[in-house]
Amino acid sequence: HVQLVESGGGSVQAGGSLRLSCVVTGLTYSRACLGWFRQAPGKERETVARMGTRGIVSYADSVKGRFTISDDASKNTLYLEMSSLKPEDTAMYFCASYRRFYARGWVCSTIDMEYWGRGTQVTVS
Repeated sequence: HVQLVESGGGSVQAGGSLRLSCVVTGLTYSRACLGWFRQAPGKERETVARMGTRGIVSYADSVKGRFTISDDASKNTLYLEMSSLKPEDTAMYFCASYRRFYARGWVCSTIDMEYWGRGTQVTVS
C-alpha cells in the first residue's frame, strides 16, 4: 500500500549537480516524516537530510551547504537538490519515512524508520 519511489540519480562529474525525487503514495504526505539516506559500498548507511517535527530540516555535516531538501506537497514528492558533488558522494540514495509518536501532538522519531524506497544510484567521478 505504501510506496516511496526515488528517481533522478545518474553519473556526473565532480562539481556537477543532480536533483533526486521521491514520490510518496499510501501515506498522508502532510503528516509524513521524511528524509534522505545514502549507502556506499563498504560504508554504513548515512542520514543525509531530513524533515522532522514541525518541518524542521537538518543535514549531515558532510553535505551542509551543498545539498537542499525540499518538497512539493501537491505532488506528494520529496526532493534532494545536490550541487558541488564530490566523488565521496557516490552512493545509493534512499528516501524513507520516520515513525511518529504522540507527545502532546505527533512527533517524528529521529532514528526509528518505517518505510523505505528502493534507491537511486548516484555516481560522481
